[in-house]
Amino acid sequence: MSEHILIAGATGLVGFAAMKHFAEKGYKVTALSRRKPFETFGATHIPLDLTDRDACAEAMSGMGDVTRLVYAALHEKPGLVAGWLEADQIETNRRMLENLFDPLEKSAPGLRHVSLLQGTKAYGAHVRPIAVPARENRDEMKEQPNFYWEQEDYIRAKQQGRDWRWTIFRPQIIFGFSLGAAMNLIPAIGVYGALLKEEGKPLAFPGGRGSVLEAVDADLLAEAMAWAGARRDAGNEIFNVTNGDVFVWRNVWPAIADALGMEAGPDAPLSLGKEMPNRAEAWDAIRTRYNLAAPDIDSFVGESFHYADFTMAYGAERETPAAIVSTVALRRAGFGTVIDTEEMFRKYFRLFQEKRLLPPA
Repeated sequence: MSEHILIAGATGLVGFAAMKHFAEKGYKVTALSRRKPFETFGATHIPLDLTDRDACAEAMSGMGDVTRLVYAALHEKPGLVAGWLEADQIETNRRMLENLFDPLEKSAPGLRHVSLLQGTKAYGAHVRPIAVPARENRDEMKEQPNFYWEQEDYIRAKQQGRDWRWTIFRPQIIFGFSLGAAMNLIPAIGVYGALLKEEGKPLAFPGGRGSVLEAVDADLLAEAMAWAGARRDAGNEIFNVTNGDVFVWRNVWPAIADALGMEAGPDAPLSLGKEMPNRAEAWDAIRTRYNLAAPDIDSFVGESFHYADFTMAYGAERETPAAIVSTVALRRAGFGTVIDTEEMFRKYFRLFQEKRLLPPA
């Protein structure tokens, strides 16, 4: 049977990577998002607001041959972190999935697989120290309200008695290619670095007393989704997914600085979420000077300056608890792709430079 992959959230980190992966493999791909992706790689793009139930019903009526859904759409609120605990953010994300999937399931009798995203907030990483390493189906914090549980319960209920399968992925900090995403640290760090470089300054580390973390390359995550969709024994399972190593921000900072053509500087704590929006005119001057294709600072970075503050532990005077998850379940199931996190940083900064979204190194 020929495959038709439907990607929801195609301008986000995961959706963009999944669209690229499947389209370059020659699959028929339909990409959904409110904004048009930076590139489509031959995929068909349909502009769609998933909060509009009628628009979703109309769009899904023409998706009768869809075989796989990658659901990577996400609603985040301004300021990002506070919204993770707010009821309306949870409700909106639940409703977006329902708006899309209710009509899709009715229209696509050949549906075989659904990929759904969660993350380490499933273990309460945003509100408490988590078990190290956190394991699937053992260390969840289901007493903490989270749209993950709303979406997971919905998909589990829908799947009862059906032939299609689902797989839930829980990545750690995701890095990849996207513009205006809520949680993409590559443009956030890139803009911060470009502003310092123009002033003749080194790349100072703006965070606080962080700890050991794990990253995941969005391309690796897309490969994992493709793998799961092709294997029945990966269906109806939950998998943590990471690059396969760990990192500490200060330890990778010299490599990041080098990728930007800079020297690593001393610690200089700074809330990027508060300060960087004030540098919009300076970023515009850099865009002009280097003839960049990058948009204005808000459209380019989205809410990711706030995410940088969170992940880099800005303001933390003590070392924050380690956030490490076990990927044993994924490895035992047969997915073994890994990437060195330092190489991943270099890869994405180089890509943003090649696309003229950041100044050349």
